[in-house]
Amino acid sequence: MKYWFVLFCVFLFSCQPKKETETVQQPNILLIVADDLGYSDIGPFGGEIQTPVLDRMANEGMRFSNFYVLPNCSPTRSSLLSGNDNHVAGMGIMSEMDYPALHRLQLPGYSGALSKQVVTIPELLRDNNYHTCMVGKWHLGEEKGENPFDRGFEETFILGTGGGSHYQDGKPLAPPQHMEYSRNGVEVELPADFYSTHNYTDSLIRFIDKNKSDSKPFFAFLSYTAVHDPLHAPKEYIDKYKGKFDMGWDSLYDLRLNNLKALGIIQPDIKPWKNPAIPAWNSLPKEVQQQYARDMEVYAAMIDYMDMSIGRVFEYLKQEGLYDNTLIIFMSDNGANGAIAETYPGNEDGRYLASFNNAPDNRGLPGSYIVQGPGWAQASSAPFRYFKLFTSEGGIKAPLMVKMPGTMKNAGQWNKSFIHVTDIMPTLLELTGTSYPNEFNGHKIHPLIGQSINQLLTGEGTLANPDRGIGYEMFEMKAYIQGKWKILRLPVPMGTGEWELFDLEKDPGETTDLSAQYPDIKSRLIKAWQEYASQNNVHDHNGHYDSLYRRSFQ
Repeated sequence: MKYWFVLFCVFLFSCQPKKETETVQQPNILLIVADDLGYSDIGPFGGEIQTPVLDRMANEGMRFSNFYVLPNCSPTRSSLLSGNDNHVAGMGIMSEMDYPALHRLQLPGYSGALSKQVVTIPELLRDNNYHTCMVGKWHLGEEKGENPFDRGFEETFILGTGGGSHYQDGKPLAPPQHMEYSRNGVEVELPADFYSTHNYTDSLIRFIDKNKSDSKPFFAFLSYTAVHDPLHAPKEYIDKYKGKFDMGWDSLYDLRLNNLKALGIIQPDIKPWKNPAIPAWNSLPKEVQQQYARDMEVYAAMIDYMDMSIGRVFEYLKQEGLYDNTLIIFMSDNGANGAIAETYPGNEDGRYLASFNNAPDNRGLPGSYIVQGPGWAQASSAPFRYFKLFTSEGGIKAPLMVKMPGTMKNAGQWNKSFIHVTDIMPTLLELTGTSYPNEFNGHKIHPLIGQSINQLLTGEGTLANPDRGIGYEMFEMKAYIQGKWKILRLPVPMGTGEWELFDLEKDPGETTDLSAQYPDIKSRLIKAWQEYASQNNVHDHNGHYDSLYRRSFQ
């Protein structure tokens, strides 16, 4: 049995001096994660898609231009909720991907489910006087005991798997996969008018409302499946963007790039990276251009609808007097998704995909299956190299915005500090006065690797360890970042198959390998990656995944 206890925390959130007689309050926490949202897809990060709610949040909070996640959804979510490397958290591999040579090794870092050697944010906050709830995508384990209802969330409505139809039909991404929605650990049927973003939002508001008269604060995880494939949106939102992307992905790339330069996020003279495998827009037949333009209209509509839905939550919190004491975090789980539908395991022969109605007027509506694809994903990732799946900048750099309770004295400002997804947990623990344990529920717990960013949020200091390094390994792609330097190893044909060295300040597009000029720096970072691997259950499997890349991207 868990025993409840309450710890008072220092109230760091208001710029106004507090009276000695005021009662210290723990903040409510609203954590919002978009699925596969590109770096510049929202207005605050230079996007042209309408996001007025997030625009206002940016003006009330802080934007972080140098925020890093993992290259895939479930690894990022494991690190987000645990404050640990994804391998320590058991997510060194995606559960739906089949790699027999790797699976035979039965490595704990590659189980495909959230490990018991990590403790989650909701598990700790629930023991510290918080109500905890989650709606949306889980994707951290589907077996008994692996549901979010088993990992600290007292109220849940979730999709356990990685993705699929946003409508009621429940069609998965590919035949071997499935879609299962559950409420508090019990599978449920969906209503006929189900649309993922709408129903997640309804459920979250209902969960918070259920306990609004309670003295306990809440931790709410709003885990949207927008804008994950397949792309679906209400028709009236798609119609808003009719013709908006007829200019093509090359022009959108340039627009996004120029907007990021105007915001000061990247330097005016940087060399952008462009994928040579993506055809020039003007080389495509007119009917193909129209098809792709419609797909981007649907993608934009999904973001627009998600923004409106976030606004619904904000309005509810304001009406109930909860908004001013709520910490709000908005982020994406990885870069934009450049995969094509045929690369999802099970779709190679095209038979399943042929069962959908992708006529021009039905694209994005029930019964259709469309994707963003590499052309638009590269525009969403400008000027970075590649997109989701890759440990290059386009896969692991994401938008992050944080609004503290009350009025922030640094509201509307940008911060360029190197922030990692593992920093979210220690930040929340510090703000709520929650201790991190050595053991939990009979299991020894791995120490946190993240660091709190509270001093940045309050404007009272800098990071405790601004020079720390962060390592990566996913699908035999590797990286290590420390300061302005990054080493990157991408398998052939996406890379050289060897370590490359980049100066991210001068070359965020990772266009120029500096290995020959700075061999000592490269050697130091390779050694640091090896130490990272030995400390975080990383297995250097060398080549187990190369065939995946050749099949998917050649």
